[in-house]
Amino acid sequence: MKSIIKLIGISIVALLTLIIVAQIFNDKKPVTQNKENYVRISRDDDITIDVEIRSKNYGALDADEVKTIDIYQKLGPSVVNITYYKTEYINYFFEVYPERSEGQGSGAIIDKEGHVVTNYHVVGNADRVTVALSQNEDVYEADIIGVDPENDLAVIKIKNPPQNLIPIPLGVSKNLLVGQKVFAIGNPFGLDRTLTSGIISAVGRPIKTKDGNVIEGAIQTDASINPGNSGGPLIDSKGSMIGINTMIISPTGGSIGLGFAIPIDTAKDIISDLMKYGYVKRGWIDATFLPVNSKISRTLGYSVDYGLMIMMIARNGEAYNAGLRGGNERAIYGNQIVYIGGDIIVGIEGTKITNYSDFTNVLKNKKPEDVVGVDYIRNNRKYSTKVKLIDKGKFVQN
Repeated sequence: MKSIIKLIGISIVALLTLIIVAQIFNDKKPVTQNKENYVRISRDDDITIDVEIRSKNYGALDADEVKTIDIYQKLGPSVVNITYYKTEYINYFFEVYPERSEGQGSGAIIDKEGHVVTNYHVVGNADRVTVALSQNEDVYEADIIGVDPENDLAVIKIKNPPQNLIPIPLGVSKNLLVGQKVFAIGNPFGLDRTLTSGIISAVGRPIKTKDGNVIEGAIQTDASINPGNSGGPLIDSKGSMIGINTMIISPTGGSIGLGFAIPIDTAKDIISDLMKYGYVKRGWIDATFLPVNSKISRTLGYSVDYGLMIMMIARNGEAYNAGLRGGNERAIYGNQIVYIGGDIIVGIEGTKITNYSDFTNVLKNKKPEDVVGVDYIRNNRKYSTKVKLIDKGKFVQN
């Protein structure tokens, strides 16, 4: 009898031990309603989000992974897939034939009205532009509102946009630091809304576009950027767009960790002008030019073999009133008619002007009615003057 009682007692003790151990392990499981299971994410537009780490959805993900997922889920709908259609005309045995092509790029929705920012090289000279949204499979026609080749930026507008558009928050790029984490969302090789991540590798990089324009202050990143990413957003860890992805350096055409984005601070003023005027109100000298090279210099006996020779100048315009003069002799250069003998601009605001790219780059941040110092050559002697700039968008070359 005593042995039976002893056996029962041991069994009860063992059972109680198992219950206690089970309770200890159970207490270590995540409780979804506990505040420790939430990650607080703040955005630059003063929106704070509590994101719950749900074991059934996220498994054993850490807070950084959850933040990345949240950024993609919230900003993915703000990124669009752009398809452009272009027509070029080619000469073939004295006949002209149209050649049609199409390609894809990315863009970011910036307001509820359907305006989208992208790259100029994506939509520039396009005959037709369409936009695909992430919320549905519908494809929308879009109008080109304005372009800025100098900074490789463009704004398009979705025709009859849906009511549920989600604009991307615009951040600030002036205080970016090397090493900050960044994300890129785009459509590389047509693969819809792909997310890549990396860091800011450098800031303040000057980059040259295919057209020869120099974009100052570009953001360099090792986040993977490939063809089709152009025009998509570069995003910081707060979930704000800090740049517009524009180009890569690669011997293969694919990403090798050298991607560049136009800083959002540069883009903001440009976007405002494009939406308001259709172009950027930029200062310009009211004249037409012929770049001087060594051949022209030798032929005409000039003392310099660089700079821009003024061919035609707006009479009684700002440049004319500043003392600059155009050519007075008609000539054939290549297959075009030029006017020679005009002043040669060799410097603006202390910057040497060797070619047309130098000229456009030194003026691209100037505004109409700004006054700039101009150095020029006349009769092989150097002079200086002050020129009031005009609105480039209203200048018509005759």
